[in-house]
Amino acid sequence: MALPDDAPTVLCIPARDEAAMLPGLLAAIAGQSVPLTTLRVCIYLDDCRDGSAHLLERIGPDLPFPLIVAQGPCASAPNAGAARRAALALGLALLEGGEGMVFTTDADSRPQRDWIAAGRKALAVADIVAGRILRIDAAADPLQGRIEAYYDRLHRYRRIVDPVAWEARDTHHFSGGANIALRASAYRDVGGFLPLPCGEDARLLDDAARAGLRVRRDGAMRVETSSRRQGRIAGGLAGQLRALDEGAAPMMADPRGAAWQWRAQAAARRAFAAIDRVDARAALGRRLGLTADHVLGVARDCPNAEAFAMRVVPAPRDHAGSVTLAEAEDGVSILEREWCEIAA
Repeated sequence: MALPDDAPTVLCIPARDEAAMLPGLLAAIAGQSVPLTTLRVCIYLDDCRDGSAHLLERIGPDLPFPLIVAQGPCASAPNAGAARRAALALGLALLEGGEGMVFTTDADSRPQRDWIAAGRKALAVADIVAGRILRIDAAADPLQGRIEAYYDRLHRYRRIVDPVAWEARDTHHFSGGANIALRASAYRDVGGFLPLPCGEDARLLDDAARAGLRVRRDGAMRVETSSRRQGRIAGGLAGQLRALDEGAAPMMADPRGAAWQWRAQAAARRAFAAIDRVDARAALGRRLGLTADHVLGVARDCPNAEAFAMRVVPAPRDHAGSVTLAEAEDGVSILEREWCEIAA
């Protein structure tokens, strides 16, 4: 169901000692290309000790949208998932159980001018949208850029072998909380961001797909984010950039394992419509190493083909190890050539 153009929109941002970055973020939000009459911005201050609350109290009245600020508990350990979950709770409370569009980003990020417009357009065909994340000063980190380009190629290959109607033509691999938009109902259905120290964003997208929701990765929805080396949590981008600075050699999952899984998911998606036929589920079971009864049992618990494809296909048993970045890039090239030969 399409959302009306005047559907309420809430933007939910966790912040931990980001007083230096918040004015730029709020200026970027104020400069969005859409009318801001239905926008409300919620900032959850996660144990901030740098004057962020006083800053927001001072500049809030001059913003072209209502600003809702909440203080988290003091002396709390950094937890990205808990902070983002708390920020989203502020926004959902404003919607009072109704439908609306929910956006989230990070306090050190800058949404591009058409960010909300692109997110609204994407949510017309999807339940959850992950946008492209552009690193400020990315040219200074060529190895990280190479890693990101590899993952983009790998995800595009995924959508070649397992296409879905709601995916963007300009797709990508990013799943970061710095750039996500959701229907409020979808967020409630999936149970929200989990209070994980890191990785809460990718986990939400995985949980949504397993629930049968339409997860779209859309390059038109763009946010710039910091390339700083001192992050707020362990396991984030800052730590990855530091590791590369120190000479760590990036190791990647073997792309042949992912390719097997995605081709199997495509087969499962096709089989779902005929799952009542013994021959259809037996054929899928043979491909996956499962019994026909197991396949049927999974299907009975799934609301649609997306949920079934995500749940029934096991992790790859072959090619489950790690390879160097160069080996992974070569592996994707081989997969792409093989698919072109099949398509021809």
